[in-house]
Amino acid sequence: MKVEYDPLDNVATVFPDGPLSQADFEDAAAQIDPAIEKHGLLNGLVIAMDSFPGWESLGSLVSHLRFVHDHHKAVARVALVTDSSLGVVAEKLASHFVAAEIRQFAAGDRAAAQAWIVEK
Repeated sequence: MKVEYDPLDNVATVFPDGPLSQADFEDAAAQIDPAIEKHGLLNGLVIAMDSFPGWESLGSLVSHLRFVHDHHKAVARVALVTDSSLGVVAEKLASHFVAAEIRQFAAGDRAAAQAWIVEK
């Protein structure tokens, strides 16, 4: 999973590129946590994917759930940039478990997602 951090807007973007692994979440945390420590929170997280790649193993799923648990109060908004129907389900389901505001955008519409995250 590739992670990009925009220090100007304090927004991280993740690009899942295959089944998610435990290492993916460790790497993401290593890149995102310093921004959270510096600013107190992340303005937003953009998750850009054509389709949900699934998890490499049960341990990967547990790492994913731990990552969400450890970070959900430190992220103001989450933008799902995907045309996958899983995005709609994730948006509705996650809103019950995470503090962040969640919204889905069409695949390829990362600019709109980032603009929504930083709008006041």
